[in-house]
Amino acid sequence: MTNYTIGFAICGSFCTFGRVLDHLQTLCDAGFHIIPIMSFNAYSTDTRFGSAVSFAERLENMTGHSVICSLEQAEPIGPKKMLDLLIVAPCTGNTLAKLATGIADTPVTLAVKSQLRNDRPVLIGISTNDALGTAAANIGTLMSRKNYYFIPYKQDDPINKPKSCVADFSLLLPAATEAISGRQMQPLILQ
Repeated sequence: MTNYTIGFAICGSFCTFGRVLDHLQTLCDAGFHIIPIMSFNAYSTDTRFGSAVSFAERLENMTGHSVICSLEQAEPIGPKKMLDLLIVAPCTGNTLAKLATGIADTPVTLAVKSQLRNDRPVLIGISTNDALGTAAANIGTLMSRKNYYFIPYKQDDPINKPKSCVADFSLLLPAATEAISGRQMQPLILQ
């Protein structure tokens, strides 16, 4: 797999950053060439889960590349055919809505638009408190579109957050392998 280049885009589901980056290491260890991408909010917002600078530095140290964090940096992804796969993880409900409606106004959404122009795969790792609410329509829209794949996901706290779902990021490597091959990893919805 070492000849594949993967874009790894992170959106503002700050509580999942640590888990996502731990599992990103599995892609690095498998020999994938990783290009990091962060949304405006992920790149610039300090939260109780850590500083924006620390997450960006961790991404850069893991991948050996500077983070793509502007529209100007994201735009060449398609024209230069830079990526074999683009992963968006965590993908927030806000980003799901933008992707479902074709809005490309962040580095992440523009990277997706640019990737799709070449008929290349995008793997989504959802993390949203509204996956079984308003965001469900957007998830369904993307599931029905060509070149979108999902990391299998499940409800993360059915009692206290009954509409919330999060991808099982431990499945990042096999889901990426399947997406590169043009297949959706199954089962999609976990218990």
